[in-house]
Amino acid sequence: MTRSRTRSAVLWGAFLAAHLIVAWLGWVLPSQPMGDVVLVYQPWSSAALGGGAVVGITESWVYPQLALIPMLLAHVLAVPFIAVLGQYGGYLIGWALLVTLCDVLGFAVLVGNGGTRRRRRAAWFWVGALLLLGPIAIYRIDAITVPLAVAGGLWLARRPKVAVALLTIGAWIKIWPGAIVLAAAAAGRRAVQVLLVAASVTVLIVGALLALGAGEHLLGFLTMQTGRGLQIEAVAATPFLWLAAFGAARIDYSPVILTFQIAAPGADAVSAALTPLMVAVIAGLLLLGVLRAGRGVPWQRLLPPLALALIAGLIVTNKVGSPQFQTWLIAPVILWIVFDRTRARTATVLVLLLCALTFVVYPLVYDQLLRADLLAVLVLTVRNLLLVVLLAHAVRAVLRAPVATLTAH
Repeated sequence: MTRSRTRSAVLWGAFLAAHLIVAWLGWVLPSQPMGDVVLVYQPWSSAALGGGAVVGITESWVYPQLALIPMLLAHVLAVPFIAVLGQYGGYLIGWALLVTLCDVLGFAVLVGNGGTRRRRRAAWFWVGALLLLGPIAIYRIDAITVPLAVAGGLWLARRPKVAVALLTIGAWIKIWPGAIVLAAAAAGRRAVQVLLVAASVTVLIVGALLALGAGEHLLGFLTMQTGRGLQIEAVAATPFLWLAAFGAARIDYSPVILTFQIAAPGADAVSAALTPLMVAVIAGLLLLGVLRAGRGVPWQRLLPPLALALIAGLIVTNKVGSPQFQTWLIAPVILWIVFDRTRARTATVLVLLLCALTFVVYPLVYDQLLRADLLAVLVLTVRNLLLVVLLAHAVRAVLRAPVATLTAH
């Protein structure tokens, strides 16, 4: 076996082993890290298959409508395991297999049979991020969008139309891949073509959804977010968590949104302010990207830090702080390592640290966090501060992105 093939075999082996380890951890760790899969994904998709309510079509839903497709596909992969493990156990295995298959396809786009040194480094980062983030990296719908974003981001160089279509489909599963589409347009990667392709794919999806009867529920994934309270893991909830630790605030469970939220004077006002703040931050970052592109920064240099800044901005200004949001950070860092490895080092370290801290928060000390235990609140505080640091670093990288001639990768 040649040296190249040996490296490739080791890399692929590590990637698959990481999925096996993380999938197993979901079964043995506290706080049911795979709970959403069997408590909400399986019932939602079972209802649709059984002629009941179809989320996003017959009733409003917290996710874009295409998120239901992988939930349905998991049933197909679950069939061989149901007889042994039952409906829930079989569906969990089916879901883990589906995520692994999607990741394998994204990984193949990244490294294929070996890839360049930069691509191998990016691949090892992906392996590390999976292991450090733990079971939340695969047992959430967000996991389906990561390989879509990786493949789409990489294909922007040579297959821009396919890339944008893929990223737009990803955005109709979970919104965040749309940030890479916007970053590509702002960075000057055939901006008009990018926006036209994204709009065309969106029109096709909307047309299909309307034909299925989505009607008034078409944008339910947006309208349902406006009434949410401040989730305990959100960056903006950090001061209120410290108040809760000293008995001056309360942590309540919302059965409608299925999350734990802050109940305290001023929390609702902060929650209401976050959505317009998010819009302002995203608009400001896009304007910054357009200005830097106008100064002659090559799109390959500008796209990764701008995409990372946009995604970090979505997380930092979000009233929800779900642990799976950290998976969003994996794709832009992979793109950064591939397109501009030297300048990606700090972001790589920061994201790996964020994955590790998030794993500690959920599931390891989540029960203590719900009791506003001081140590758990401290760990989450450090994680949230690091998210702000990552955002600042990405913005700084956009500002300092050099005007230079690039070699092909």
